[in-house]
Amino acid sequence: METASGDTVHFAEMAHIFAASDDGPRANTNLSERDRGAYENLILLCANCHTMVDKLPDDYPNTLMVRWKRERADHLAALFAAAPLPSRAEVRQAIEPFMAANKVVLDTYGPGSDAQFDPESDAPETWRRKMLGVIIPNNKRIVAILDKNRDHMAVGEVTTLEEFRQHTDDLIARHLEGITGGRPYPPAMNWMMLADA
Repeated sequence: METASGDTVHFAEMAHIFAASDDGPRANTNLSERDRGAYENLILLCANCHTMVDKLPDDYPNTLMVRWKRERADHLAALFAAAPLPSRAEVRQAIEPFMAANKVVLDTYGPGSDAQFDPESDAPETWRRKMLGVIIPNNKRIVAILDKNRDHMAVGEVTTLEEFRQHTDDLIARHLEGITGGRPYPPAMNWMMLADA
């Protein structure tokens, strides 16, 4: 919509991927009320698209809507999260905080952490929250930064980046779409951009 001053205003509505109720479009009776209102189950759509996906749920299944959400997030990350940098050292400096934060989360809450031995721990729930709120967004930032700075990469680092991209995609599929399996974290990422090419 254009205002009187000529500015464009965009309107969006918060839509549910799985319905907020048991009888809504794309209903999933296994979801708790909390999960139905969680970020992972919400998507921004224009009013027309929101109406369309809810009136024709068979034409717009949850898998399609999750893919839309993921593609939009990837697009925004590519636009705003990264810039070309002048040296390998500066690329490493840019990705280091995200890698360090991910390691702390993994060591503290991950499947191999000491929290798994505490029967009163809420580590599994915290791990899932940290995966969605820290690790996956950080991985996407790392990929965006490295994509913008591929010209600094050695041949092996290009392969490592692609392995890391697949690992990130598989994490998203597991934690947002319920798809099991996938590529493990490539250990060579720990040395990405550390030595001169």
